[in-house]
Amino acid sequence: MVSTGNKLNADKLKLFLCGDVMTGRGIDQILPQPSSPEIYESYLTSAEQYIEIAEWVSGPIPHPVDYDYVWGDALAILKAAVPDVRIVNLETAITTSNENWLHKHINYRMHPGNLPVLSVAGIDCCVLANNHVLDWGYAGLEETLSSLLQAGIKTAGAGQDYRHAVRPAVLDVGENHRVIVLSMGSTSSGIGRAWAAGERQPGVWLLDDFSMASVETIGNQVEAVKQHGDIVVASIHWGGNWGYRIPEQARQFAHALVDHANVDLVHGHSSHHPRGIEVYKNKLILYGCGDFINDYEGIRGHEKYRDDLRLMYLPEIDAASGELTDMTMAVLQTHRFRLRNASTMDAKWLTGELDRESRRLGGTRVEFEHGVLQVLWE
Repeated sequence: MVSTGNKLNADKLKLFLCGDVMTGRGIDQILPQPSSPEIYESYLTSAEQYIEIAEWVSGPIPHPVDYDYVWGDALAILKAAVPDVRIVNLETAITTSNENWLHKHINYRMHPGNLPVLSVAGIDCCVLANNHVLDWGYAGLEETLSSLLQAGIKTAGAGQDYRHAVRPAVLDVGENHRVIVLSMGSTSSGIGRAWAAGERQPGVWLLDDFSMASVETIGNQVEAVKQHGDIVVASIHWGGNWGYRIPEQARQFAHALVDHANVDLVHGHSSHHPRGIEVYKNKLILYGCGDFINDYEGIRGHEKYRDDLRLMYLPEIDAASGELTDMTMAVLQTHRFRLRNASTMDAKWLTGELDRESRRLGGTRVEFEHGVLQVLWE
């Protein structure tokens, strides 16, 4: 349920945003109602093996665990922040389907019985236009949508056809304001064109390109629904998993969404670690939020990016203008499949990385103040 507790100023809304929330595979296996552990990957055959990998690095992981376990210290931060709306990129199917998408070697799923893992964190909206929501076929997508609907969690970015996939989620905040969420994905994130929703085809809202025609399509969706006092979030699954470089085409597209599509906040994800932040014309652009919950603990290969560090983005937006008024980020670390507060040393390291990359995007700065990351801009 959308909160109305953050109303010291009724014209300012606080959001909670994060990157990829993947509660399938190894995470699903430690929850009370795990799916069948069989997977179809090149090297591993059981989701339980991801638990073993994490335990080899971090020590024993209890299971089954309560549904609040994986959120760990994030729940106390949410309780203190009192965000009006909580939005995540749900990067797993919620299904009992055993029909994995053929020739796709990584297939995430969470058992529908484990849906309380999202409810316990008060999630209001799951964006679904990503490269894992159809991992278990059209039946898996249909069950994902129906399961979230039954749980009272709104969705955007996927549906039984194109019309439903592009339909925004509308989240009421009090009596006078709404947060409008549109979710779309790019092939640059690994979404296959076969997953694009069509006139009579289930799937995701897949962007053909980053052209002005795509901006116009998004703008038409915004125009059809946006009212005075609404904040519009464009949530985009785009780009590769590693590295800080932001393609100029993606940056121009984000700017065009602000300039021409009446978007107030760009919520980018797909990268496994946080990328630079830009405040463009007082509108927030998150190019890559990084992972938030998953079972990647112990997997080697890109240690220099510290993907064990996770960010909670807590922007405050003026509802009348859609402009950013304040922006803090809490730093957590995944340990034994649970989020815990990061050390000051780790938080300061991440501050340095984000400050360097954000300055390259037009002068936005990131500082470490009073235990959190603070975004500063002209």
